[in-house]
Amino acid sequence: MAVKVYVVYYSMYGHVAKLAEEIKKGASSIEGVEAKIWQVPETLHEEVLGKMGAPPKPDVPTITPQELTEADGILFGFPTRFGMMAAQMKAFFDATGGLWSEQSLAGKPAGIFFSTGTQGGGQETTPLTAITQLTHHGMVFVPVGYTFGAKMFNMGEVQGGSPYGAGTFAADGSRWPTEMELEHAFHQGKYFAGIAKKLKGSA
Repeated sequence: MAVKVYVVYYSMYGHVAKLAEEIKKGASSIEGVEAKIWQVPETLHEEVLGKMGAPPKPDVPTITPQELTEADGILFGFPTRFGMMAAQMKAFFDATGGLWSEQSLAGKPAGIFFSTGTQGGGQETTPLTAITQLTHHGMVFVPVGYTFGAKMFNMGEVQGGSPYGAGTFAADGSRWPTEMELEHAFHQGKYFAGIAKKLKGSA
């Protein structure tokens, strides 16, 4: 039976969505792993999104809290808001109370990836503060660590991401994930899927 890895994200301008695509590719590269991308529900009205210059949502299915239970491992992606996850993702987690009461997600591996506006905008605080959500659900946090190798120490270019997970800088919205950041995302998906496969095999 295939190992199901869900890549669940919120993306207003598309930067996190771009990382999610690479993470899915990485996860799918592991034999026996079936990766699927989902987006969480939007909480803002279309009129507000239009005034904010947000593009139309991609053709990606919207997940419900209950569907999380189908996965063997879940990677959550979101942009930062003042050093923490965006309200849309927090609202989704807030809707998982029923799963929490039964500890339906306990023992499942979980990872995090993210986008921030600037270098000091939360590449570590955003995932760090998000771990509380996973902890209350009893999930097993799987950081990418420094498994990406020497590229984690590259000082030749501006690079998002951290030991917590893959990341990118959006700046004013005009900067898109670099090749290095996309490679990091692919690696995280592959690494995470390998861990999820091992955990399911030993269960």
